Amino acid sequence: MGMTLAEKTLARKCGKEAVVPGEIVVVPVDCAMMTDILGPRIIGGEMERIGRGLKDPDKVVVVCDHYTPSATENQAEIVNFSRKWARDNGVKHFYELEGPCHQLLAEKGFSRPGDILVGTDSHSCTSGAFACFGTGIGSTEMLGVVVTGEIWFKVPESMLIRWTGQLPRGVMAKDIILHTIGKVGHAGATYQSMEFAGDTIAALPMDERICISNMAVEAGAKVGLIPADEKTVAYMQEHGVADADQAPRLRADPDAHYARTLEFDAAKLEPTVACPHEVDNTCTVKEMAGTHVDQVYIGSCTGGRLSDLMAAAEILKGRHVADGCRLLISPASRLIWNQASRMGLLDILSEAGATVLASTCGACLGLHSGTIGAGEVCVSTTNRNFIGRMGSKYGDVYLASAATAAATALEGRLTDPRAYL
Repeated sequence: MGMTLAEKTLARKCGKEAVVPGEIVVVPVDCAMMTDILGPRIIGGEMERIGRGLKDPDKVVVVCDHYTPSATENQAEIVNFSRKWARDNGVKHFYELEGPCHQLLAEKGFSRPGDILVGTDSHSCTSGAFACFGTGIGSTEMLGVVVTGEIWFKVPESMLIRWTGQLPRGVMAKDIILHTIGKVGHAGATYQSMEFAGDTIAALPMDERICISNMAVEAGAKVGLIPADEKTVAYMQEHGVADADQAPRLRADPDAHYARTLEFDAAKLEPTVACPHEVDNTCTVKEMAGTHVDQVYIGSCTGGRLSDLMAAAEILKGRHVADGCRLLISPASRLIWNQASRMGLLDILSEAGATVLASTCGACLGLHSGTIGAGEVCVSTTNRNFIGRMGSKYGDVYLASAATAAATALEGRLTDPRAYL
């Protein structure tokens, strides 16, 4: 029996010829990422208590992204603690005010094909876009990882998600993953590997693939894997990874067994939205068209990459945000912020009435830089729309693509972006 991509990756890392779903394996961790919100401030004291140091500081990455720029004294103190902890423990890979962690892991070359990456953030599955076995873990488990250098996994069953055909104009990767989650359900892939394949996925640029893997956890998945190819290698080379062409390009075997296989026709996909208060509560934008919106947010590790900003700028150029509607833009990293600036995208967005923010996680989970109040409605390119996710528990959040978000900002109500293309 052949192996899936997840099985091949774990077998390779634990030194076995083959593994099967349900088997317990112990694997070395190539990258252990911690954020300010669930990292040093929690495990720092525990390391002192057990008298253990970092097994390999070079494999540890600390990113201050949730509490930056700090909005309160408490947030500032947590960031400061993280900063000092990284310095005192010899962690060279420390990033602050650079953007959300998952985008940085991609840009800095930590998301590598065939590697094992764990992070104290549930959306660490983002690295799966690089065929990297990336997954989120808790702070207690991270303590074990950083002092031992390894972790145990139960080999997950795999689900094959195959998209074929050409995406219609105005339809983006965000629509692909929202539609997929709508069909799978918010717990339909619990502790499974979602493996995305098909000519639609192969045709997507890395920016768009990253969006898809990022949201695999919203179906309960352990990982969201996309096979590495020449686009993967090219992205890594463009971001300074010297040995990118040496990365393994593992593929599922033709006779691999999948717990479930889903087939989708990209040509039939329409702009999609996830309605409050669950990510799998999806429908077409047309079905919700006209819903009043107070705020539109384009940003985060899910929807703030260059392709998202380009899609928004195409729709907003020469037009203006509707009266009474706020449009906030947060590029997914400092690098993307600078690229968008050089391309004139930020000027287009600002002239259309948008407020361009720092690259931060703040608005995504209602910490700062765009929280919503009671009774307000926000259309967001982020990855969750749970009750209270972006501020008041009496507010509503709809998830959509950058194209849909931009069109919505123009009218102040949910709008199909194809009307502006």
